[in-house]
Amino acid sequence: MTEAPAFVLLDVEGTTTPVDFVFQVLFPDARAGMLSFLEEHAADPEVARDLAALRQDHAREAAEGHDAPDWDGSKAAAAAYAHWLMDQDRKLTALKSLQGKIWAEGYAAGRLLGQVYADVPRALSRWTAASRRVAIFSSGSVLAQKLLFSHSDHGDLTPFLSGHFDTTTGPKADAVSYRLIAAALGKPPSAGLFVSDVVTELDAARAAGFATALIVRTPPAPAAHSHRTVVSFDELP
Repeated sequence: MTEAPAFVLLDVEGTTTPVDFVFQVLFPDARAGMLSFLEEHAADPEVARDLAALRQDHAREAAEGHDAPDWDGSKAAAAAYAHWLMDQDRKLTALKSLQGKIWAEGYAAGRLLGQVYADVPRALSRWTAASRRVAIFSSGSVLAQKLLFSHSDHGDLTPFLSGHFDTTTGPKADAVSYRLIAAALGKPPSAGLFVSDVVTELDAARAAGFATALIVRTPPAPAAHSHRTVVSFDELP
């Protein structure tokens, strides 16, 4: 891209937010609270839908011969399956939805505080001042995204964000997902810049027509890729 993008699309884990925060704070919090949350909220319509989707995912896993824990219909079995999915780092939409709901309670209670890199609020402010729209595309649910950015260690950053997208839009390694996001933002893909630390996601965004930037928060950079490489949002237009 030879000129500044009309909009910027950002990954979260490893891009705006340290990986350690996700794996050492958020995931353990969801794991510790999963069973008690299900015991308290399983009858809530949205939670019930998540559980029904998880049960379908479990049936598919079993049919494919995966070694998932047994599901007997109990809340304990659902929690055990959710734990197993987290151990496998699966990106299932229903799991991400449940995690977001648990984290909502954690942020509200002051147990959690979202972490972002110091260059993130500077860039969000700079892009907004230049009338560039900024959106998020993460495997974490839209709820989880909004919670993190509204309860960040740099304050409420959601006024800088004009769109949130998760796996309900489509897989992050699928070019179609990026075309759908551009359409939702009212822009052609060629007007967008996607920033991520994952090469396969950048490949998909480029195939959709986006400009791309690989951000390397923790060296070394992946060996084989053809994307622009930066170490800070301060390097981006």
